[in-house]
Amino acid sequence: MNLDPTVGSEIRKWRPCVVVSPPEMHDHMRTVLVAPMTTAGRDAPFRININHDGRKALILLDQIRAVDKTRLAKKLGAAPAKTLIATLRTLQELFAE
Repeated sequence: MNLDPTVGSEIRKWRPCVVVSPPEMHDHMRTVLVAPMTTAGRDAPFRININHDGRKALILLDQIRAVDKTRLAKKLGAAPAKTLIATLRTLQELFAE
C-alpha cells in the first residue's frame, strides 16, 4: 500500500503530533504511532481538545499513522495528564467496537 503522497482528506504538511504508541512499543521499534493535531478541524467524538502553543487545537484520532522515528523533528512538550487519559480512553472505545 503506497501511503505517499497523501490522498484526499488525509492530513498533510508539517504539524505537531501526539505520540500515542506505548513506550514498550516505540522503545523497541523504529516506528511510533502518532496522532496529528490541527487548529482548523471540526469537533467530533474521536477528536480530543488540547491547548497547544496558546491556541485551541484538536488531536485527530481519526488520522493516526505509523511513522519512522526519523520523521520526529523535535519534542515540543507533553500533553497534560487529563488530555492523555481522554486520548487513551477514546482509542480504547474506538478499537473495542
